[in-house]
Amino acid sequence: MMADNQAIDLGPCATPGTVCVLGIDLGTTSVKAALVVETEQGQIVTQSCSRETQAQSDSPAAGAQGMEQDVQRIINALNECLAAFPQEHLQRVSRIGISGQMHGVVFWKTNQGCKWAESGTGHTFQPGEVSHLITWQDGRCSSSFLSSLPQPQSHLSVATGFGCATIYWYLKNSPDFLKPYDAAGTIHDYVVAMLCDLERPLMSVQNAASWGYFNCRSKSWNTEILRESGFPLDLLPEVGDPGDIAGRMPHDWHGIPKGTEVGVALGDFQCSVYSCMTERTDAVLNISTSAQLTVPMPLGFQPPETPDSLSAVAYFPYFDGCEVLESNVYTQMINAAVTQNDTRLSICPTVFGERHMPEQLASVTSITASDLSLGHVTRALCHGIIQNLRSMLPFQDLKEAGVKRILGSGSALSRNEVLKQEVEKLFPLPVIYGKDVDAAVGAAMVMLHRR
Repeated sequence: MMADNQAIDLGPCATPGTVCVLGIDLGTTSVKAALVVETEQGQIVTQSCSRETQAQSDSPAAGAQGMEQDVQRIINALNECLAAFPQEHLQRVSRIGISGQMHGVVFWKTNQGCKWAESGTGHTFQPGEVSHLITWQDGRCSSSFLSSLPQPQSHLSVATGFGCATIYWYLKNSPDFLKPYDAAGTIHDYVVAMLCDLERPLMSVQNAASWGYFNCRSKSWNTEILRESGFPLDLLPEVGDPGDIAGRMPHDWHGIPKGTEVGVALGDFQCSVYSCMTERTDAVLNISTSAQLTVPMPLGFQPPETPDSLSAVAYFPYFDGCEVLESNVYTQMINAAVTQNDTRLSICPTVFGERHMPEQLASVTSITASDLSLGHVTRALCHGIIQNLRSMLPFQDLKEAGVKRILGSGSALSRNEVLKQEVEKLFPLPVIYGKDVDAAVGAAMVMLHRR
């Protein structure tokens, strides 16, 4: 783990004239920042920094089903990351790429969303008239509530935790909550809007698709469907393509020069894939806060026109009580399971269900007295995680898509030898680990490749 007030120096300092891009990822549990430069040898990450946000907050309106985060704490973590970077590096930044946790929604009041102030490293901002972030993990929209919503004109079904579903929930259950606000977006859309002083937020098609009620073919919101049901259309952001410039900073930020270009906010899922996928025959397996197995579709592919709520596969726009040390417990679990090659214990790990099957909750079966050791339980849990992914996207489907190898990424996978064993057991393809997979780096690369 890195020191609390220190960034990791990963390479040579950017020389004058070198294009330097700042990548930021506002994740579910942490904020990450990376400085990426273009050299004759390719892209190099010169600085990297991560901070846990500890932003989890109570949800008075939704109770136990709510999952909200304090935006102030998220921005504090972001400021700490940037303050840890050498000033001479930040002063050479010419572009900023920002990604973050998809689906969620935060509300703010235009022109009052933040307050800028001078600091020891230049201007910084703090949240102003801003709501909590209602995250992608939010569970306030029950199956019955979702079934009462109008059918979207989109290939994606609407699920709890999606921005539009959350807005519908407030309209029905707490309409006064929305009255103070006239702008909304994901947490990373909010940061882009504040940095560029946008009158109206600009959202990429990646984030728009993750909100629901967005047609990826026409790149437009389902405005007629939403209007007829009383949805507040003024809360919908404008939409742009990944790699578009959202605006330029009207003042410096942590020493980053005034006038620096800021890209439209991107999905963390897409940026993680972008940072490591080098061939269209690669599949990317990422296991961190959540788990995804990703396969690129053929050029020219068009998703279905209507959603299939029972399908485990979703298509998203890409680019062209007691306290313990987490690391100590995790190490003991892995060590206990590495030598436990098999177990009769069976664990279905879907504690929160899956979007296509929310009623499929977690379960433990085939329990015997001889299979209750830490090694058995950890092995069964790791097997269950990978088996669940394979059930949704079987090996045969990967083979038909032309996949020739799997790129393993994510902190949970990189630190867990047992998960790696299960991946290799259940997916008979070459698996490559240790790729530099990072949404912050991916966001920087998108802007670095923009001409």
